[in-house]
Amino acid sequence: MRTIIVVGAGASGMLAAITARKQGAYVTLLEQNAKVGKKILSTGNGRCNFTNFTQEPLFYHSDNPSFPWEIIERFTMKDTLRFFHELGIYSKNRNGYMYPNSEQATSILEALSLCIAKLQIPVITEAKVQEITYEANWFQVQTSDKTYTAQRVILACGSKASQVSGADGSGYALASKFGHSLIPVLPALVQLKCAENFYKHLAGVRAQGRVSLFVEDEFVVAERGELQLTKYGISGIPVFQISRYASIARYEKREVYASIDFMQHFSLEQLYDFLKMRSVDLSYRFVETFLLGVLPSKLGEVVLTRCNIDTQKQITELTEVELHALAEMMKCFKTTIIDTNPYEQAQVCRGGVNTEEVHVETLESKRIPGLYFAGEILDVDGMCGGYNLQWAWSSGYVAGIEAAK
Repeated sequence: MRTIIVVGAGASGMLAAITARKQGAYVTLLEQNAKVGKKILSTGNGRCNFTNFTQEPLFYHSDNPSFPWEIIERFTMKDTLRFFHELGIYSKNRNGYMYPNSEQATSILEALSLCIAKLQIPVITEAKVQEITYEANWFQVQTSDKTYTAQRVILACGSKASQVSGADGSGYALASKFGHSLIPVLPALVQLKCAENFYKHLAGVRAQGRVSLFVEDEFVVAERGELQLTKYGISGIPVFQISRYASIARYEKREVYASIDFMQHFSLEQLYDFLKMRSVDLSYRFVETFLLGVLPSKLGEVVLTRCNIDTQKQITELTEVELHALAEMMKCFKTTIIDTNPYEQAQVCRGGVNTEEVHVETLESKRIPGLYFAGEILDVDGMCGGYNLQWAWSSGYVAGIEAAK
């Protein structure tokens, strides 16, 4: 019987262990925390958006662009739904975002744990792997108090992202000792810090907008949706979606800025006409109330201030130049990106084990036979919306089934 050690009992590690055991292998699951699957509990704000009905290659990122999709096609979204249905999870579709009908992440974790118990897979918690050696086709996996021996090892240790204790990127060091190189590991799906000092005033403001990212004046990517303005900068799902590109550019010490369109349904010319007509209709009021009901009040105050407009004069005194400046500011609210928030606040990381050094057919190392990878340890990151968990399920399945052969 094939013996396999899975290092890391997160989403990909549990799926890998279950898959390998179903193929007849003897599997041992090692987890450095006191409990398994802790990061699953925080996904989808505790509701666990465990996959997405809409699947395209563009939702998965890697320096080796074709790599993620080849794995996703081996264990698809439909396979994920079928797998969890067999574990008793009835799913709910929210605009393509798939949740357990209970809307509790604990449902997913408990279903996986019950399956592991049913398959009699030994789960060793508080077992931090310190070293792995390979000799004569056998692996020696050393923890703080015991050495385990196996013919195959699956590294599913996760990344440095998350507030979950133990999300320290220790798996990268284990991979590096076997000669694997790393694509620089950076926070992704994370908030962005901005240079301007007005954000303390804007903290707590939410507004719909389209945020465009520029690196050294070159447009890179844009997303739209609800933005959250914080004391340090910008947040919200649209910001998360573009954050990996900002993270890479700042790592490379390049200049980065975002341009936010708070009036998406107007062209610049239409917005100017709207503001000009508004200045006539509201001529009896003072400028400080000009944007009342158009933008959140605090945001309106900052827009007026950034345009250097005297808020104590009457609206009738607004000049055409000032109206043009207001329209421009509301459509192109420029803010300088200086950094991302730290790994602890990131949902995933960009970077990891270089996928050029891993067989895409099997997720086996090209350097060490019998060493496999799954999940966030690899240089793959997905967009918000269940894509990172889908990557975990797909890569866990492929690593599990191939290691058991």
